[in-house]
Amino acid sequence: MHSAPRTAPQQSPQQSPQQSLGRFGIFSHELRSEDPALQEQRRRAAAELEELGFGVIWLGGNSSVHHAAALAGSTERIALATGILNIWHEDAAQVARQRAELEEAHPGRFLLGLGASHAQLAQNYQRPYSTMVGYLDALDNAATPVPADRRILAALGPKMLRLARDRAAGAHPAMVAPAYIKQAREVLGDGPLLAPVVTVVLESDPVRARAVARDFLELYLRLPNYTTNFERLGFTADDFTNGGSDRLVDALVAWGTDDAISDRLTEFHTAGADHLALQLITAEGGKTPPLTQWRRLAGVSAKSA
Repeated sequence: MHSAPRTAPQQSPQQSPQQSLGRFGIFSHELRSEDPALQEQRRRAAAELEELGFGVIWLGGNSSVHHAAALAGSTERIALATGILNIWHEDAAQVARQRAELEEAHPGRFLLGLGASHAQLAQNYQRPYSTMVGYLDALDNAATPVPADRRILAALGPKMLRLARDRAAGAHPAMVAPAYIKQAREVLGDGPLLAPVVTVVLESDPVRARAVARDFLELYLRLPNYTTNFERLGFTADDFTNGGSDRLVDALVAWGTDDAISDRLTEFHTAGADHLALQLITAEGGKTPPLTQWRRLAGVSAKSA
């Protein structure tokens, strides 16, 4: 195992998310994999992320409480969060019950990230804001309620951000830039948690870095929820063609030398983010946890801390 550049924050039920999550976490689709052949590898990777000093493992994509539970036993203090649980796919009462079981076994370590997904990706998608309000009501009224400060919303627009402020610990937006963070902080105010996903490519060559980024952004540029948010930041339809303009790619993806990426992460914190969920993307992709790159990213983020 590799020595940690910093100590991961201790967890306890009494800590607020701002206190317990630390400044950096890892956002990972790989650790959500249900491939039985990868279970032991996933557990070892989670334990190493804890040792490296990351405060949270955000289980990316349509993740569930059981994905977090599968890693809780192989770690001691790192927080586990869904990033996000899709409210169209899982019953709120069942989620509340599963969350209570995980909380009893591993107190204070789980944060329930919730999202309304997109019309293109979810069945029976309609009235996402009202549906989210109803889902939060159901979590409040469940036999084992989920406290507001133990859930976070994948909010982008002002209306959902206000809901995240009033009914949750805060917001967990994706595909955002520091300029967005300033706007979101104004809506949220000083108290709520702002924990954006920050996409990183550990590549200093501009052509290669932007090629990896464009492959990754292809889906997001087809989703109106995101492109509408990009337009709020001053981008136009011209920025969404051919995989995204250089200006858009550079705003949404941190790439460059280690020092340049570290400086970029600092921009997010300076703009008002409390915690950064670092999503590492590579040209290879795949289901295997990219431990070598995560180790390097631990050093990069430590420079920014």
